[in-house]
Amino acid sequence: MVGESEAISNIKDMIEKVAPTDARVLITGSNGTGKELVAHWIHEKSHRHSAPFIEVNCAAIPSELIESELFGHVKGAFTSAVRDRAGKFEAANKGTIFLDEIGDMSLSAQAKVLRALQESKISRVGTDKDIKVDVRVVAATNKDLQKEIEEGKFREDLYHRLAVILIKVPALNDRRDDIPILINHFADKITSEQGIAPKVFSNKAISLLKGYDWTGNIRELRNVVERLIILGGKEVSEDDVKLFASK
Repeated sequence: MVGESEAISNIKDMIEKVAPTDARVLITGSNGTGKELVAHWIHEKSHRHSAPFIEVNCAAIPSELIESELFGHVKGAFTSAVRDRAGKFEAANKGTIFLDEIGDMSLSAQAKVLRALQESKISRVGTDKDIKVDVRVVAATNKDLQKEIEEGKFREDLYHRLAVILIKVPALNDRRDDIPILINHFADKITSEQGIAPKVFSNKAISLLKGYDWTGNIRELRNVVERLIILGGKEVSEDDVKLFASK
């Protein structure tokens, strides 16, 4: 994680403390803030770092398929189940499973995740046979889960199982002092990846970018830096920012 603001320093300190344990972590924050980076760092600094890190985007998987994706299925469990298939929990055995956007998970899948956390075992769709798993669960969401609980969309018991440690990743607008550091980091990374001669940003260009409203957070900033690297001059100027990255 790149940044020296107080908020980022506090997150780094929390990661150092929680990573060596098996405590479950719930990471909250808006889209594009870098929640997945926190999850990766927790895994890399844990005693499970040599075992798999399995990421599941719960929002990207249709609700009717999420249980099969997480827990696997047996042949004949449903029409397209032509053979037995292991799920993500089995793939993550001895390692970490990262349940991204867990607030989008169906209630039926939530019930099975709760059982997996309570009993350290899962069953594939289409069978009652138990499979023991040793998995650390790290979850993330951009939703207000307390509100989701009140509306009956998220299980309160699952929330308390997941939220042993809570890490809130701040929006980029709340850590503007990190923007110059992030710009230089992305500029170095992008020019290296694309084989472009190194470029620097003028102080006025950085000052202008620092004042923008970054609704897309870190992801949006990276895209803007890449655009300016490609389209801007040898030194990215204030005029380049106004021309190619106006808000």
